[in-house]
Amino acid sequence: MTKVCTAVLLALALLVVPARAGERPAAIANAPAPPPVPDELLVRFKAEATAAPASVAQRLGDRLQRALGARYAVMKLESGQTLADALAAYRAMPEVEAVQPNYRYRFLAVPNDPLYPQLWALNNDGQPVEGGTLAAAIPGSDLDMERGWDEITDCTSVIVAVLDSGVNYLHQDIAGNLWDGSAAGFPLHGYDFLDDDNDPMPADAFGHGTHVAATIGAVGNNGIGVAGVCWRAQIMALRIGDRRGATTARIVQAMQFAIEHGARIINLSLGGSEHDPAFEEEVERARRRGVLVVTAAGNEGADNDDGATPFYPCDFPQDNVVCTAALDQSYNRASFSNFGAVSVDVGAPGTNILSAWPGRVRADDLRGWVRTGGWTETVCNFNLGRLPALVNPASWCATPPGTYAAGANDVAYKAFDLAGVRHARAAFFRFLATEPDVDFLGYALSPVGGNPFAVGSLIALHSGSTGTRPIEESIDLHGCFTSTCTFGFRLQSNGAVADRGVAIVGLRIDTVEPNANAYAVLQGTSMAAPHVAGVAALVWAYNPRYTSADVRAALIEGGEPVGALAGITASGRAVNAFGALQYIAPPAGVAAAVR
Repeated sequence: MTKVCTAVLLALALLVVPARAGERPAAIANAPAPPPVPDELLVRFKAEATAAPASVAQRLGDRLQRALGARYAVMKLESGQTLADALAAYRAMPEVEAVQPNYRYRFLAVPNDPLYPQLWALNNDGQPVEGGTLAAAIPGSDLDMERGWDEITDCTSVIVAVLDSGVNYLHQDIAGNLWDGSAAGFPLHGYDFLDDDNDPMPADAFGHGTHVAATIGAVGNNGIGVAGVCWRAQIMALRIGDRRGATTARIVQAMQFAIEHGARIINLSLGGSEHDPAFEEEVERARRRGVLVVTAAGNEGADNDDGATPFYPCDFPQDNVVCTAALDQSYNRASFSNFGAVSVDVGAPGTNILSAWPGRVRADDLRGWVRTGGWTETVCNFNLGRLPALVNPASWCATPPGTYAAGANDVAYKAFDLAGVRHARAAFFRFLATEPDVDFLGYALSPVGGNPFAVGSLIALHSGSTGTRPIEESIDLHGCFTSTCTFGFRLQSNGAVADRGVAIVGLRIDTVEPNANAYAVLQGTSMAAPHVAGVAALVWAYNPRYTSADVRAALIEGGEPVGALAGITASGRAVNAFGALQYIAPPAGVAAAVR
C-alpha cells in the first residue's frame, strides 16, 4: 500500500488575482434590494387626474420617458435632483397617487459574483481572463451554465469528495459550501491523510485543491469572487498529497473514507503512468457502491490509448469513470491535454480557469534583502527570458562565470510580515554548484527578525551540484507566523576548492489565510475535471433517483458535439450543463407487445 503512484497534480500555470476592495460576505437570504435606475422614477397617477403626465414632468423640470398604460408613466429626471428629493417632489404633486424607483432586476441564472464575467467556462462571450494567457475565443463555447442554472443551482443533496492537496475551508467563497462532518466526528469538513489528522487545510500552502473545490462549488450569487458550477454544494475535503503528488496508500484511504461517508462523486484531478492494482480495486469498489469517479486525462499531450503512454486512473476500464480532456476558449483541445478514443470520455474547459486560492502569493522582487559577502541581486538569462535572481558570487551570470570566495560565510535575508496566517511556505528554484560535502548552502528562519542564522533556526543544508537544471524548493515557514519573520540563505566555504556558487530564482511566499479572498488562474486537465464533477452534482440533485450510470450517461449523451474531440475521445462531446439536465434516462423494465 505504500507504493508511490507516479502522481502529478495536474496544474500548469498560476497567477493570483487579489481580492477586490470593498468585497464582503453576504448571505443569499439577505440579498440587498435590487438597485434602481439612478435617473428614472415610476409614477402612478390618480384615476381622476386631468393633467397629462408630460405636463406634470415638465413642471418639475423632468420629461416623460414613456407611458405605461393609462395611469403609469416612467419619468426621466433632468432637474438635477437626487432620487430621494425627486421621490418627495412627485409625492407632493396633487395628480400623483404613488411613486417609486424604477428598480433594475437581475436574471436569476446570472450570479452577482464580481469575478463571474471572467469565468469563460461558464459563459463564454469572448472575454479575456485577467492573468490568463492570450487566447482566441469563440463566444458560446462553454458549459451553457446559465441555461442550466435556470433549472437548478443547488447541489447540497449530493456530497462531492475532492481528493487533492487540501482545501482552505476558511476561504470566504468556499466556507459556506463544505460537507458538515460533525456528526461523524469530522468537524473540519474532511480529513488529512498526509498528516493523519482531521484538518484538511493545505499545510504547504499549495492551492491546487482549493482551486478545484471552488470550481465545483464556490458559493454563487453571494457578491464575492467567483461562482462555482454549483452555487450551493457539499464539498468533502480530503487531503491526500502536496505539490510532490500523492501515494497509492493515501488515495485508497481517501476513497474508502469518501465512499463510507456518503460521497456520491469523487473528483480525482491527478494521475500517473503506472497501472496500479490497489488504486483500480478502489475504483471498482466505488463502482459497486454507485459512486461516480471523475478524473483528469493528463497534461502530456499524449494518446492514453497508446500502450507506451497510458495514464491512470483515466485508463481504468470501470464504467463509473468519467475521464476528461481539456478544451481552450475556442473549444479546441488544449495543446497540453491528453486524449484517447477509448479511454477519454468527454472534454471540458481547462485553460485560463479562474478559481479560489488559499491565500496570497507574494512574488519577491528581490529588493530589500540584507546581504553580506558575495550575495548580489541581478538579472540573468535562464533560457526563459531575463529573470531576477539572488546570486553568489556576483559573477554567477557572467560568461564564463566566476567562483565564490574561499572562506565565505555570506548571508542574505529579508523580513516578511506573516502575522495571522494559518500556513506559509517559501517557494523558489535553486541552482547550486559547490565543493561536495565541504561547502554548503543553508536556509534559516527567525520569528523575531534579524539575521536568522544568528538568532533563528537552521532549516536545511545543501551541497554539491544541481547540474544544468534547477531544483524546485518548498520550505515550510511554520513557527514564523509573525510580523517580523525573516527568511534567508547562507553560503559557507572553506579555503580550498571553490565552484560556481548559487542562484535563487522565482522566490515567492505562499500563504493560507483565514477569511482568504484570493483567486488564481490555472491551466490543466485538473481544471477540466471539476467542471464535469460540478455538472454531475447538478444532474444528480435534479434527478435524485438517478444511478451513477444515469448521471454518467447524462454527462455524455447530453454533451455538445465538438469537432476537435471527434475521433480522439469516446464521445466526441464536451459536457454541457443544460444538455445534461435535459437528458432523460430510458425507462428500465418496460416491455412492449406487438399485437
